[in-house]
Amino acid sequence: MSRTLIRGGLVITASDEIHADVLIEDGRIAALASAGSHAFTADRTVDATGKYVIPGGVDAHTHMELPFGGTFASDTFETGTRAAAWGGTTTIVDFAVQSVGHSLREGLDAWHAKAEGNCAIDYGFHMIVSDVNAGTLKEMDLLVQEGVTSFKQFMAYPGVFYSDDGQILRAMQRSAENGGLIMMHAENGIAIDVLVEQALARGESDPRFHGEVRKALLEAEATHRAIRLAQVAGAPLYVVHVSATEAVAELARARDEGLNVFGETCPQYLFLSTDNLAEPDFEGAKYVCSTPLRPKEHQAALWRGLRTNDLQVVSTDHCPFCFAGQKELGRGDFSRIPNGLPGVENRMDLLHQAVLDGHISRRRWIEIACATPARMFGLYPKKGTIAPGADADVVIYDPGAEQVISADTHHMNVDYSAYEGKRVTGRVDTVFSRGVPVITGREYTGRAGHGVYTPRSTCQYLI
Repeated sequence: MSRTLIRGGLVITASDEIHADVLIEDGRIAALASAGSHAFTADRTVDATGKYVIPGGVDAHTHMELPFGGTFASDTFETGTRAAAWGGTTTIVDFAVQSVGHSLREGLDAWHAKAEGNCAIDYGFHMIVSDVNAGTLKEMDLLVQEGVTSFKQFMAYPGVFYSDDGQILRAMQRSAENGGLIMMHAENGIAIDVLVEQALARGESDPRFHGEVRKALLEAEATHRAIRLAQVAGAPLYVVHVSATEAVAELARARDEGLNVFGETCPQYLFLSTDNLAEPDFEGAKYVCSTPLRPKEHQAALWRGLRTNDLQVVSTDHCPFCFAGQKELGRGDFSRIPNGLPGVENRMDLLHQAVLDGHISRRRWIEIACATPARMFGLYPKKGTIAPGADADVVIYDPGAEQVISADTHHMNVDYSAYEGKRVTGRVDTVFSRGVPVITGREYTGRAGHGVYTPRSTCQYLI
């Protein structure tokens, strides 16, 4: 049994900030004691003086190796989880995909095969439900029992992932019975396809038109519709990648009514905008994702939603495609640009910068990036906190270190950074995953296969 002692740091969780020493024993947090009390002995002592000691981040929305638009997300489970560790994230929840005409089990088994033995950090799965039928509904019950407790549906992408209102209602009714949580991509995909066709017919093919056709009102309309369908079904609802002021208003209204409705946003909506989509020489393609980037004025509503808890989680929707050879598939037709941005390595640092910029508090940083995603998806208190009995997923974070985000120095398997040249203060120094150091003083000391599949309980965040 190995014992590691982290001494001298400021321990920050969603609920507390305390100067304390942290004892790790056999992969778990064994105890906390007053800083400098010499209450513990250990095989290894790590000095965290002047640094934060925080829970490892929980990124509840990633897409490693996702097939999309005739290509695949460029990060494998090996490269993507290694990059996550570099950024202070120690757990991801990725999306297994059911293809139309196939079972949920086939999709889940395929994702297990991709991830097993390849991950640097721990991982779980959500299940994308693309084909609602009697067999699928029965399978949902079985998946909940074995720890896949959340199911994503799409109101967008007709002909690929799209579900109509009847299919959505049936899945929600099932989740109301089995305890699962429906995650919704809320955009009116039928209407968007009309606008895409009309834009291309007018010769509007540049990346910026991706944002113009995927209108904020169509995100808000779909969000409203999803909320009301969930209300009819008596089911909780989690809306992913919320990007627009009007969609936040729909969530706030539902929560004011006492409904179990939750919202997630992502760093790209907090730090990037349609200005990026409009960059010349097809550079805007780097920023094509769905929901799309919005004009900067939407950012204030997202930050406010995070402060008021109308938005509860910041995840990345990490889905990287290289500019060369992948994003370029959409030259001359923005609708063919693979949708997705890299970001799993940047989330914790960007949110720390948000603390320094006055948008959120330090504890709220940990809450939206670690504790609440763990609670939302049935991983708490195993993940998301520093407390006796929790997994020793611990990050020693240097709040004063300055860095410039760049593709030249990041570890994601993609040829550009969405935040190229952005200066931020704060950087990961050392990362433990279940007590094992995977980043040690800015060196990678982990290995593929250390990360294990982690079954989840049902949502622990219901009102």
